[in-house]
Amino acid sequence: MMNEQEIICLYENVATITDQMLAAARVGDWEELTALEQRCAAQVSMLKSGETPVALTGAERERKVEIIKKILADDREIRNITEPWMAKLSMLINSTGTERKLNHAYGAGQSN
Repeated sequence: MMNEQEIICLYENVATITDQMLAAARVGDWEELTALEQRCAAQVSMLKSGETPVALTGAERERKVEIIKKILADDREIRNITEPWMAKLSMLINSTGTERKLNHAYGAGQSN
């Protein structure tokens, strides 16, 4: 069971990581983004397994809400960056698959 400070610290860690994820997404560093996503997932897992209902003071509760809002804002911005890229990648993959099927069906590259 974690105390209030440990809980806030984990939320701050997640916020720091999501900030780094946003920076990686902005420059298109997908490998770094993936590595950071794994680190973030580990922190969230620790929160899920260790966070029990504890009474937070007014200031701690406000800090937790502030951190969560930051995490959600970063996540939304990351999705705004990655979703169009993922859609483009999906179209490329589908296009390549269709091209292969056509080449196979019509024997592209064969002499007439």
